[in-house]
Amino acid sequence: MAMQFLNELIEFSEQAGIGAPVWHGIAAHESELLSFAVAVHHASGRLAALWGTDERANKAGFRLHCVFGLEAGHAWISLDLSSENPVYPDLSGIFPAANRMQRATYDMVGIRSTSSDQRPWLRHGGWPADYFPLQTTAPITTNFTNIPTDYDFLQVGGEGAHEIPVGPIHAGIIEPGHFRFSVVGERVLRLEQRLGYQHKGTEQRLMGATIEQGAKLIGRISGDSTCAYAAAYANAVEAAYGIEPPPRALGLRALILERERIANHLGDLGMLGNDVAFGFGLTQFFKLKEDWVRQSALAFGHRFMMDCIVPGGVAANATADMLTLMKLHCDVVEKTVRELKTIYDEHAGLQDRFLTCGPISDALTQELSLTGIAARATGMLLDGRAWSQGYEPPVPYAGLGVRPASDMRGDVTARAAVRFGEIFESLRLLRKLIAGMPGGLLRTKLPAPLVGEGQGERGSNLRKGLGVVEGWRGEILVAVQLDSEGKLTRVHPHDPSWQLWPALEHAVLKDIVPDFPVINKSFNLSYSGADL
Repeated sequence: MAMQFLNELIEFSEQAGIGAPVWHGIAAHESELLSFAVAVHHASGRLAALWGTDERANKAGFRLHCVFGLEAGHAWISLDLSSENPVYPDLSGIFPAANRMQRATYDMVGIRSTSSDQRPWLRHGGWPADYFPLQTTAPITTNFTNIPTDYDFLQVGGEGAHEIPVGPIHAGIIEPGHFRFSVVGERVLRLEQRLGYQHKGTEQRLMGATIEQGAKLIGRISGDSTCAYAAAYANAVEAAYGIEPPPRALGLRALILERERIANHLGDLGMLGNDVAFGFGLTQFFKLKEDWVRQSALAFGHRFMMDCIVPGGVAANATADMLTLMKLHCDVVEKTVRELKTIYDEHAGLQDRFLTCGPISDALTQELSLTGIAARATGMLLDGRAWSQGYEPPVPYAGLGVRPASDMRGDVTARAAVRFGEIFESLRLLRKLIAGMPGGLLRTKLPAPLVGEGQGERGSNLRKGLGVVEGWRGEILVAVQLDSEGKLTRVHPHDPSWQLWPALEHAVLKDIVPDFPVINKSFNLSYSGADL
C-alpha cells in the first residue's frame, strides 16, 4: 500500500496546518519516486500537482516536486536532480495527468522528463527555447520577439475524417484556448486542446515577493476562484510558520468560500440553460447570482470578496446585522433554486440535450486524478470539506458534517445535478456557520523570520508549506517556499483544471460538435488557472 511504501522509502515530518495532513519527504533515487507513484496508483490515489524548482542558489541542483492525494492526506515528495543534466522519470504512464504538468515544468524551469512527448505547453514562441523563466539566473525581461510557433497536433486519418479548428479567439467573450476537433461528419472522433495563451508570468513575479504581495497575486490567478486560491495560499504560509488563525477568522473563511461556491454554481446553471436555448434559465439564475454577489460586496467590500482572506486570518469582517441578512437571503435563494430545479428536471427539451451527453466514467475519474464536481458526478465522494477515512476535515468543517453532493451518471445531467445539490448543501452550511460564528480576533500575526528554522528539511534556511482547499471547481493547491527573511523564493499554485481539461477531451467523444458548448460549460474549466 502507498502509506507502507512511504514509511519505508521516505522519512516524514508531519506538517502543521489546517486540514488534511501533509507529509514532506525526499526520495533518495528516481526508482523510489517511481515505486511510490505506482503504490499510490494501486491504492486508488491521485497525482495532485507536479512542479520544479531551481535550488542552485542553495548550493544544490534542481528539484522535482510531486504531491499525491491519498485517503490519509497529501504526500509531498521531492527528487533532487543534478545541475548539469536535470532529467527525471516520466510519470505520465502511471498518471496521465502528469503529461502537461511535465511539459510546463520544462518550459518554466528547464528540467525534463523522459517522456516521448516533449512538445512545449506554456511557451508559444513568447520567449526563446533556451530561456527558462523560473531559473534563478534567468533575467526578468519582456524584451523578447514573439515568434509564433507551430504545434504538432495529433492527427486522425481515414475516409471522411477532417479537422475543425476552433479558437483561440472565440465568438463569445471568453478566455483564449484552441480546440482541434477530428470529426467524421459532426461526430467527434478526437479532441485535442492547446492552452497557454493566458500566460502572465505569475510564478516568476512571485519569486522574491513579500508574503503580502504574494497574497495579492495569488488572488488574481483565476478570478472565479479568488477566495479558494487566497485560502490555499494562506494555509500554506501558516503551515510554513506553524501557526493557526483565530476561530472567527476560520469561520469567516469558510463562509466566504461557500459564498464563492454558490455564486459560481448559480452562474453556471444559468449558462447551461442558455447553451441549450433555454433563455429563461439564464435570466433567472443570473438574477440570483447578481443579487448574491451584490450582497457579498455589501458585506466584504468586493463582489468576488477579493483580498478578504490573508495569511494569518481575514482582512474583512461581517457585522451581526449583515450575517442576519445573509441568513435571510439564504432562505430566499433556496426557495427559488428549488423551483428552478423542478423546471430544469421537467423541461423535455433541456433534458433531451443534457441526458447521456458528455459522459465520463468513474474509472476515467480515477485514472485522470479528477476532483471536484466532475469527480462527484461519477459517484466519487471526494470532497476536502468532508470526513475521510484517514483524517478529519479542516476547521470549521469538522463540526458541520458536510454531505457531498454526488450523482452516478457522469454526464451533463449529473454535473448539473451536483451543482444543484452543492448549492443546497452550501446554503445549509452557511446557516450553520452564521449561527455558530465565534467572536474574537480576525488575524494571527505571522512570527518574525528565524534564520535556520527551516521546516521539512534539516539544516535549511527555507520554510515550506502546502495549502489545500476544496474550491468550487475542485482541489486547489498552493505550495510556498520562503527564505530566512520571510521572502517568497518559490510559489506554485495548482488549479484542478490541469486534470480536468483532459477529461473534457474524453467527454466529447462520440457526441456531435454542436454538443460541445454545453459539455464544455458543464465542466466550466479555467484557462487562466492552468496558464499562470
